[in-house]
Amino acid sequence: MIETIILFLIVFTIMYDFYLHHTRNGRLIDLIPGPPSIPVLGSAHFGQVSQEDAWHLIRFYTDCKYPIAKIWLGFTYAVSIRHPDDLEKVLSSTKHFEKSRIYDALRPWLNDGLLTSNGSKWHTRRKLLTPTFHFTILRQFIDVLIEEGNHMITSLKECEGTVIKDLVPFLSEHTLNAICETAMGISLRSCDTFQEQYRKSIEDMGNFIVYRIQSPWLYPEWSFALSPTGRQQAKALKILHGFTEKVIKEKKLYHEHTEDRYLKNLGSTTSTKVDDLEVIEIHKKRLAMLDLLIAASRENHITDLDIREEVDTFMFEGHDTTAMGVCFALLLLAEHKDVQDRVRTEVVDVMKETEGKLTMASLQKLPYLERCLKEVMRLYPSVHFISRRNTEEIQCQSYTIPVDTILHLNIYGVHRDANFWPNPEVFDPDRFLPEQMQNRHPYCYLPFSAGPRNCIGQRFAMYEMKAIVAPLVHHFYLEPVDYLKNLKIKIDLILRPAHPVRVKFVPIK
Repeated sequence: MIETIILFLIVFTIMYDFYLHHTRNGRLIDLIPGPPSIPVLGSAHFGQVSQEDAWHLIRFYTDCKYPIAKIWLGFTYAVSIRHPDDLEKVLSSTKHFEKSRIYDALRPWLNDGLLTSNGSKWHTRRKLLTPTFHFTILRQFIDVLIEEGNHMITSLKECEGTVIKDLVPFLSEHTLNAICETAMGISLRSCDTFQEQYRKSIEDMGNFIVYRIQSPWLYPEWSFALSPTGRQQAKALKILHGFTEKVIKEKKLYHEHTEDRYLKNLGSTTSTKVDDLEVIEIHKKRLAMLDLLIAASRENHITDLDIREEVDTFMFEGHDTTAMGVCFALLLLAEHKDVQDRVRTEVVDVMKETEGKLTMASLQKLPYLERCLKEVMRLYPSVHFISRRNTEEIQCQSYTIPVDTILHLNIYGVHRDANFWPNPEVFDPDRFLPEQMQNRHPYCYLPFSAGPRNCIGQRFAMYEMKAIVAPLVHHFYLEPVDYLKNLKIKIDLILRPAHPVRVKFVPIK
């Protein structure tokens, strides 16, 4: 009996695979070039290699099948595109707006926050959250970013002399502190056990997400939930959600007790006269994105769960991406002393005007540093791909992509495309001089995506990277320890080194 059932399942699977490849969608996908595949399994061997090897395989096949490549993963197929014309068709349209099922790995943590939501819910949330990143609101967060940069300098100087740092954990600690204060108004600097658990749980969730994304077709949701890794994820989620819910509750109580007086003029540029006690209290209870969401909830009827989704999304998107951006910036500056010296000169000149202190205005007076950061994000974009689901057929170059395809928008690939970037492997900040940018295709540079679903926090991210890099080059010479020519990258939602990458910080006397 069991043998008969097994035989039936094998025959059914083979017949279904044959049927799938002979539907209109299957025929269109099979016309697109791609890696070798076998019946039923397709190219599922991609999920059976290390994260580093998976990265190299994807890079190899998307390069040699330029500018479009497909992959079959069992009964699921995906198409990778990297030509700016094709990327524009997807990103500028509201017809290919939905995120693909790849982002389902994030839903246990983020639920339906701005990153993962679709349709009317996304439009409502985007409209609600856009004022949070308005210039007059954004400058309320700059002090936090500058303070965190100063904490970083202090921690390095406490080592007394030259110090070598593994950049990823060093920077992640500080960017997590910064986003936690700006998103929730809570510092992670205390020795509170719950806060340490929160920090550790964020790291754990990153690992669980990668595990789920690399081989989703081999690990159904139910089997993952029952596995030891699934149970560990459930524990991490309990801590993450519990911490956010605790902060939301405390913040709402605080604003109720103060009759919302600190929420009423959040976007106001005028100052109101308050006594010393109120000034101390406002500083103690620094307003954050969470406060803006609470204020919005008074008029827009959003629930505590809605607020938690967005705060958790800010936490996920806001610390790791920035940490990786600064990591690659420091590695590149360490290897390019001429560029580093020019950045330092610019920073020193600006700091003289403000008596050695950074301000929002001084961060805006660092055009060369900004060009450097843009070039860093070209070579090493933190978000190296975006995944969408198309609701209509798309004509891309010589091929048609059928409806309901997982679209892999290859940002890393288009950023290094020699057809649009001469000598693409060379680090050259002057690529972003106004005259160099004038005739460039608008969709060949996408570090913050583009179109209606572009990154809502891109100005915040640029300010944060400047607030970290500027004081570092002001106080330290950067010297290379691990070189980018030896860099190995692992497959992940975020572009991430597969091994420690270190820089030497030499104090400037």
